[in-house]
Amino acid sequence: MEIWINPACSKCRSALSLLDAEGAGYTVRHYLEDPPSAEELTEVLRRLGLEPWDVARLGEPVAAELDLESWPRDEAARGRWIEAMAAHPILIQRPIITADDGTAVVARSPEAVRSVLP
Repeated sequence: MEIWINPACSKCRSALSLLDAEGAGYTVRHYLEDPPSAEELTEVLRRLGLEPWDVARLGEPVAAELDLESWPRDEAARGRWIEAMAAHPILIQRPIITADDGTAVVARSPEAVRSVLP
């Protein structure tokens, strides 16, 4: 399993602590330093069963600069959202865990983290 984190994020640190406590094997990806490509984001969104606007951090300054709040939230705009998130990974909600079984979860709660444990 892989977990996308920002080390400065308390939710990310909590998720890592829970994974460690459960003895889970995982790889850490510092997604701000090693941003996912548009293709990777598309795949993770598929695995999450979510749309890009569902995992966008709209409170970030770059979201305001891009005026993300006003962007359409439909299939025609989907690629635009994904490209913006690939270019500005700070816009991606965190932490995200991609499990070995093909599932993925935005792991902001202990329950969400536990949902991907074997």
